[in-house]
Amino acid sequence: MKIVTYNVNGLRSAISKGFVKWLEATGADVICLQEIKSTPEQVDITEFEAIGFNYLHWHPAVKKGYSGVAIFSKIKPVNVCGGCGMEKYDYEGRVLRIDFETFSILNVYMPSGSSGEERQAFKMCWLDDFYNYVSTLRIDFPRLIVCGDYNICHQAIDIHNPKSNANSSGFLPEERAWMSKFFESGFVDAFRHFNSEPHHYTWWTYRMNARSKNLGWRIDYHAVTENLKDRLKRAIILNEAKHSDHCPVLIEIV
Repeated sequence: MKIVTYNVNGLRSAISKGFVKWLEATGADVICLQEIKSTPEQVDITEFEAIGFNYLHWHPAVKKGYSGVAIFSKIKPVNVCGGCGMEKYDYEGRVLRIDFETFSILNVYMPSGSSGEERQAFKMCWLDDFYNYVSTLRIDFPRLIVCGDYNICHQAIDIHNPKSNANSSGFLPEERAWMSKFFESGFVDAFRHFNSEPHHYTWWTYRMNARSKNLGWRIDYHAVTENLKDRLKRAIILNEAKHSDHCPVLIEIV
């Protein structure tokens, strides 16, 4: 099964840039989308059904044109759960889970703290709450893939200029420490499982011609529970896809 995570920074915008044709070419079985900024009524879902994605699940934000997550699948899940049961996060449409017979996928759009102190505080609260949420979730769903936009670079290798960004939201010591704690709790960074080389990023600012210079951040992940590690076949960053300021990441499991 091929599972893609992609912050599309507006699904309707991505569609206008050839997203559907690109998705068909990937051969993906499941795609987890973040920052969809839309509802099903605002999108022509027949385009996705025409390429085999017959199971379309959405958890949009209450605020129109903001945040939101969705999972499109060619394979029928046995169960779908929108939200995490915490109103302040579910209001922003940040969590959506689908369950298959042998594992579950949790699609997550973690908050950004880059707009100021208030949102950074919100982000840090989220990190504590989300860690506890996933720890509890794993009791009933022990084989879990947590994919999406984490809005955090874990290590210096994951950011183009770690020294100048040492005090930037998304690379703060306390955020990086949270990532370490999260992985050490029983998760594998799927991309780093296969690739330990630098200069692999998933997001670039629109400023300073950053993408063409590859001045980026790796903030999009598939975190896979240790009991799924042996099922990982590959993990790749699809950096030629340019429907967004992010690019998609694909894993294949057997």
